[in-house]
Amino acid sequence: MTVSIRPHHLLCILTYLGKGYTASFVQNYNGVIKRLNAGETVTIVTGPDDICRAMLNEDGCHCHNDSVLERDAIALAQVSNFLDRDVGPGQPVHLTPDRIAGLRKAFAAGEIRGGCAGCEWSELCTSISARNFAGCHLSTR
Repeated sequence: MTVSIRPHHLLCILTYLGKGYTASFVQNYNGVIKRLNAGETVTIVTGPDDICRAMLNEDGCHCHNDSVLERDAIALAQVSNFLDRDVGPGQPVHLTPDRIAGLRKAFAAGEIRGGCAGCEWSELCTSISARNFAGCHLSTR
């Protein structure tokens, strides 16, 4: 099994503390993180992914908005550059503890934050990274 993740969610999972848009969104997100912590591989997708699933039927769902697609494109380019390989749709990404730690270091340094521009959660994520990702649900063990 693999977890489908859109590119900007590769950044979001680094700082996830169990907060979100709705209770059903948080419950779903917790399940995605549990799967990742169990070692499931990520498959990059275009558009809505396993994290979006809980919001797709809600009024005003932003998962298809151009602004979100732009965040995906920026995140994809920066993460690909960081990983030193093309990470496109259908490509697997293995989130080993070392890779997660490296992504978090790059995130905290601002090297892979371009996909966060305009996100309502950006300030929260900045404060989480400043606290060395304490309490985040994605494990580095």
